[in-house]
Amino acid sequence: MIICKSEAELVLMREAGRIVAETHRLMAEAVQPGITTKELDHIAETYIRSQGATPSFKGYNGFPASICASVNEQLVHGFPGDRKLKEGDIITIDIGAQYKGYHGDSAWTYPVGRISETARKLLEVTERSLYAGLAKAKADVRLSTISHAIQTCAEEEGFSIVREYEGHGIGQNLHEEPEIPNYGMPDRGPRLKPGMVLAIEPMVNVGERYVRTLEDNWTVVTADGSLCAHFEHTIAITPDGYEILTKSEGTGER
Repeated sequence: MIICKSEAELVLMREAGRIVAETHRLMAEAVQPGITTKELDHIAETYIRSQGATPSFKGYNGFPASICASVNEQLVHGFPGDRKLKEGDIITIDIGAQYKGYHGDSAWTYPVGRISETARKLLEVTERSLYAGLAKAKADVRLSTISHAIQTCAEEEGFSIVREYEGHGIGQNLHEEPEIPNYGMPDRGPRLKPGMVLAIEPMVNVGERYVRTLEDNWTVVTADGSLCAHFEHTIAITPDGYEILTKSEGTGER
């Protein structure tokens, strides 16, 4: 069942989203050559807790950290640790925060210093595919229309859409119905209604679309070792479109 949130619930979800967005702002400032992913995790957890929230991911199904930190060929669920970022890397940081019982969720892929032209284009196209999907998010539109827009945007640029992972509803639970693939035919699935809250999150590979999970049973990497990117916003469907909940007042939409 897809749960439509009340205005009182959306107030709390906006605050959860703001905390996530502000944590991303701190990540954007901190991502530099030489910093470890464990240090990024500490910065994120410290800020989230300072806002009266808790990290959504820490302890979730046994996940050991507050953020997912996935570097280069790592797509999702990377463990923070002693790895130092180096010039030319890209890192996806996925952040969740729970505030008064409600979650916000957002991922962004960041360049580490100067990156290759291929990496730069990957980040640009994946972010653009997110907003192509969001542009279709409005009441009465069928859910797969978002999926189709994401897939079309990425594949027109020669990149591949990962099919094993997808977006989701969100609220009191980090993952709720509906599941939101990043591919598919348009005009299928449930119709969007005001009050639905969705985490839209395209995942895009430079090479083939296939992925595999490492022996830690968490970290997902591209099967061919190619670069990948992941961008995500939590949005609420409104009567006339959508509202991004995971945005910071001082930094535009992120």
